[in-house]
Amino acid sequence: MVNHYLPVKAKILEKHQQTEQDWTYRLECRTKPKSGQFMEISLPGFGECPISISDFGEGYLEMTLRTVGKVTVGIDKLKPGDYLYLRGPYGIGFPIETFYNKHLIIAAGGTGLAPVKSVINYFYAHQALLKRCNILAGFKTPSNILFKSDLDKWAQAFSVEVTVDKPDEFGNAIANSCSHKTGLITNLISDIQLPSLEEVRVIIVGPPMMMKYTAQEFLLKGMKKENIWVSFERKMSCGIGKCGHCKIDETYVCLEGPVFNFTKAQTLFD
Repeated sequence: MVNHYLPVKAKILEKHQQTEQDWTYRLECRTKPKSGQFMEISLPGFGECPISISDFGEGYLEMTLRTVGKVTVGIDKLKPGDYLYLRGPYGIGFPIETFYNKHLIIAAGGTGLAPVKSVINYFYAHQALLKRCNILAGFKTPSNILFKSDLDKWAQAFSVEVTVDKPDEFGNAIANSCSHKTGLITNLISDIQLPSLEEVRVIIVGPPMMMKYTAQEFLLKGMKKENIWVSFERKMSCGIGKCGHCKIDETYVCLEGPVFNFTKAQTLFD
């Protein structure tokens, strides 16, 4: 019998600081996940938690962790050459081929940029597969902006707009190095030119309220619900539909999600 709870050992290849609380870890891993899936990451003596896969390639995958709890505080003490433990990948990812030859709009709030990073990198490397791409990224303050160098890189090929809820009280050169506007991410949607709604596909990832109101803005512009996808990353624990922590009515987010088409997501009330 296969033990679905048994993790595998993964060496930390690189560790890069994104913000004061966020770090990106590149881990040695032969698994080839799909964009939007997640892994269960664990550290003996500290515990286990689900983390979205922010990027992957031959022999590695990357995850961006915010140091906010017991597990991530323990992981924060590790350095390249140390080991973590992984289970997965789990869940349903983004339907990448559905976006081929379309105008793709990606709206990400805060750490919601991590789950879509691999989608953006895929189309950055295969630009001919899209007609057009808009990336909208919203953060609380300039010091919370993730993947600054990647945002600059993506802007060379796509339309990239970054906004913050409010400026830092005490800004610094690093935090303010990424050009940004001030205001909610929903304010950016009205300026997007949509000559043909039939060709537009939308991905929204972020806090629940951000996803709710961002989706509403696109619906007001005439977007069809079936052309919008969101990612629910909430209360997942076991990753395999056994514990029930992520269950909303009869839906197990870890099994049927975390990526949902909006026609399904609109019925999931927490």
